[in-house]
Amino acid sequence: MSLMLKLLAITLTLSSLLKADSSSQQVENFLKNSFSTNPKILSIKVKVTGTTDVKGFDDWNAYFVELDAILKKDKRQVVQKMVWYSNGEVITKELFDLKSGKEMGELVSLPFKDEYYNKENLIYGNENAKHKVVIFSDPLCPFCRQFVPEAIEYMKKEPNKFAVYYYHFPLESIHPASVELVQAAIALELQGAKDVVLNLYKVNVDPKERSNEVIFAQFNKVMNSNINMTNLLSPRVLTHFKNDLKTADLLMINSTPTMFFNGIIDRTKNKYKEAK
Repeated sequence: MSLMLKLLAITLTLSSLLKADSSSQQVENFLKNSFSTNPKILSIKVKVTGTTDVKGFDDWNAYFVELDAILKKDKRQVVQKMVWYSNGEVITKELFDLKSGKEMGELVSLPFKDEYYNKENLIYGNENAKHKVVIFSDPLCPFCRQFVPEAIEYMKKEPNKFAVYYYHFPLESIHPASVELVQAAIALELQGAKDVVLNLYKVNVDPKERSNEVIFAQFNKVMNSNINMTNLLSPRVLTHFKNDLKTADLLMINSTPTMFFNGIIDRTKNKYKEAK
């Protein structure tokens, strides 16, 4: 359990539903008033960053909420994003379908907005292609290494059908080596190299590796390049990397691979194969 959730658990026990109006402003006010009673929180800001309906449950809306709290003990800032649900009469943190047992979080997601499509992230296809496919991935994620190259190879053959956008999303806590690895890939792409993302999945390095020398050696061996730490400190590289992470954060993405098909999250990861 995260620190924020531990703090909120002191204030809110949501075994039952709580009364609240369903408008974004009312949701913000209700949550702020509730969390502010926690004696460990000095101040807290609550903002609804997006809303969507819950598919199959017309009376319910999902509210994507950002909590920004200052702790009283050490004045530390804690920021966390989460989803809340309301049907206009009650609000709850968890909502389950009694028939399937599924948590409603599996049925809601924020859309991939038009402004998130960056030309720098278009790795294959025509930006005016019929279908836009977005991939958030960590090259050291085991499932990503099996799935992503195959999906990209499939779509790159039809540039007028698919515009493939790739966003680096290294899972640093479990694959620390992936951070330097994707930054090296960005640096090489900015130098004009082709097929960098596809070749990135051919780099064999221990996900727990923390030696930059080892990571660069394996990367350069596969890419036939000469990337080093100086390249990674380039403002262009850092800006691109931060923008990828910012986009993932805005969409509340926390796992890889995550795919969007024409702006809607594709949990099956197979819509590109069904596209006409």
